[in-house]
Amino acid sequence: MALFDLTGRTALITGSSSGLGLAMARGLAQAGADIIIHGRHRDKLEAARQALAEEGHLVRSTAFDVTNEDAIEQALEGLSADGINIDILVNNAGMQLRRPLLEVEHDQWDTVINTNLTSAFLLGRNIARQMIKRGKGGKIINIGSLMSSVARSTVGAYTASKGGVRLLTQSMAAEWAEHGIQINAIGPGYMLTEMTQPLADDPKFNDWLINRTPSKRWGVPEDLVGTVVYLASPASNYVNGQIIYVDGGLLAVI
Repeated sequence: MALFDLTGRTALITGSSSGLGLAMARGLAQAGADIIIHGRHRDKLEAARQALAEEGHLVRSTAFDVTNEDAIEQALEGLSADGINIDILVNNAGMQLRRPLLEVEHDQWDTVINTNLTSAFLLGRNIARQMIKRGKGGKIINIGSLMSSVARSTVGAYTASKGGVRLLTQSMAAEWAEHGIQINAIGPGYMLTEMTQPLADDPKFNDWLINRTPSKRWGVPEDLVGTVVYLASPASNYVNGQIIYVDGGLLAVI
């Protein structure tokens, strides 16, 4: 058995038209998987699909709202109708809200929780049903955060959602592991993306992060590739309900 070979597997990566999701999609494709990238903005999604196709990867794209249960079911039904079975799900779609908890409105809280946590439940549940019905197992990889275990001020809603992702991952494993499904999570540290660029542009925060992180640098999206390929591959067939932090050592010292 080739431990890290994903040939013949199909992976759906949500929120993968750019940033962390696109890097993980490319890494899974390089490991042999057929990939389905996802996003909300069709133009941006198509540009990413074309770029991956030009690199020689078999790639499809799908656009739907990860917080809308009906939209999720319609998208998955459409893939099934085309004969596409999902073997690997990466729940990456997410958002950030930087605001003190005293100033967070109810609808803002709901938006963050629904985008970061509820979407992982809805997609994970629906795809696990398909995996169980097929009887061939599968892999579900939820994207948590450094904030799955620690908190910082002004990101309370995000922290609550990502803490929930960690425990949701364990709950999924508790219920679905017997069906040959491995459900694990990745906890990225501070990764340099469009979402974190404002932090990198803040000299005070940037200096704090670099001086505090043992690796003395920001992470980049490509730093997640090895971990996502491992968790999607046969190499992790007896790993379940875990979260692996890819954070340059920050959680060890924070």
